Amino acid sequence: MAEYNTLDDLEPDQRVLVRLDLNSPVEDGEVQDNNRFDRYSETVRHLADEDHRVVCMAHQGRPGRDDFVSLEQHAEILEAHVGVPVQFVPDTYGEAAIEAIEALESGEILLLENTRMTDDELPEKDPEEHAESDFVQTLAPYFDAYVNDAYSAAHRAHASTVGFPLVLPAYAGLVMDKEYEYNTSVAEREFEGQVTMLVGGNKSRDVIGVANNLGEKVDTFLIGGLPGQLFRRAQDYPVGYDTEDMDLLDDQWEETKDILYDLLENRGDEFDLPIDFAYPDENGDRAEIALEDVEEPMELMDIGHDTIDAYKPVIEASEAVFVKGAVGVFEMDEFADGTVELLEAIADTDCFSVVGGGDTARSIEKGDMEESDFDHVSIAGGAYLNALTGAELVAVEVLKANA
Repeated sequence: MAEYNTLDDLEPDQRVLVRLDLNSPVEDGEVQDNNRFDRYSETVRHLADEDHRVVCMAHQGRPGRDDFVSLEQHAEILEAHVGVPVQFVPDTYGEAAIEAIEALESGEILLLENTRMTDDELPEKDPEEHAESDFVQTLAPYFDAYVNDAYSAAHRAHASTVGFPLVLPAYAGLVMDKEYEYNTSVAEREFEGQVTMLVGGNKSRDVIGVANNLGEKVDTFLIGGLPGQLFRRAQDYPVGYDTEDMDLLDDQWEETKDILYDLLENRGDEFDLPIDFAYPDENGDRAEIALEDVEEPMELMDIGHDTIDAYKPVIEASEAVFVKGAVGVFEMDEFADGTVELLEAIADTDCFSVVGGGDTARSIEKGDMEESDFDHVSIAGGAYLNALTGAELVAVEVLKANA
């Protein structure tokens, strides 16, 4: 039984306030459709079908950034996924919002304006403080229940994620429930066979946090991305240094080098590290170089095929494989081989598999794969990492406390 209430516990015909995470890329002022809308539409459609009056709230960008825009376009995209009208009001909790909420009929859907356009939303505060904010205190009396479906924002102590569960009956949405179940499975499930984690991305601290939290659960960590270079730098290879075109490595090295040395000395047999890399040649095409042939720092964009071929048998022998981050710059077709081919190996292996970490899920589209080839594809970034590292998800904790 879940430690929090789910939609199965929600009485029908309620006025429900639903927190979604529709934060999406914005290109030239146009909000881009993506799989988040598809996922969240399931919860919104379910609530409308149960004759609830559904009022959604979500965020987009941060003040001062180019992607900090209204949710008017989001309402149109969400409507296309839900299949029924989604009304929009350019207000969060003012008079216009209240009027639109009160006018809603059973089965109708309304999207409020960007939560981050209110001063109460963003400050990281204790749930009790957020519950006393004007935002929460003004909106809450108009609702019977609160549903948090925004797992990808569950690590944020914002008013819309932690304030409302203290003043309203609170429930986990379909996305929240599934993400939490699968993303904590590496720590909570028992596996009889080998457990492998493929870890990439651009932050060595992510790898360190995962390794420290899951060392007793994971048998082998397959390391790629920038952490793969930094681990090799700790072994005195001339990789993992900033170059003219990359400045993400030297600062990380200074922050984590002592921990990397310690991991390699005391737990080195848990980590499989790259033995070759891909880099752009003079034409920008993919070229590969063996680790021992690297003579000076250079721009390395992916693991090489010898590393891919070394990692595949480990995946194929695993009962469970978890993925956090891409092992290369997969956004560029020339350097997507490592990420795509290893994901294809996971998809082809009869193992329990969870894929997540920022935009990693987008790399599935580059290969001959479907999301259904994996047990779960997470749309969360920071919250997924928190689950893997054992850090608290404050929005989940308040749902548990509410229950």
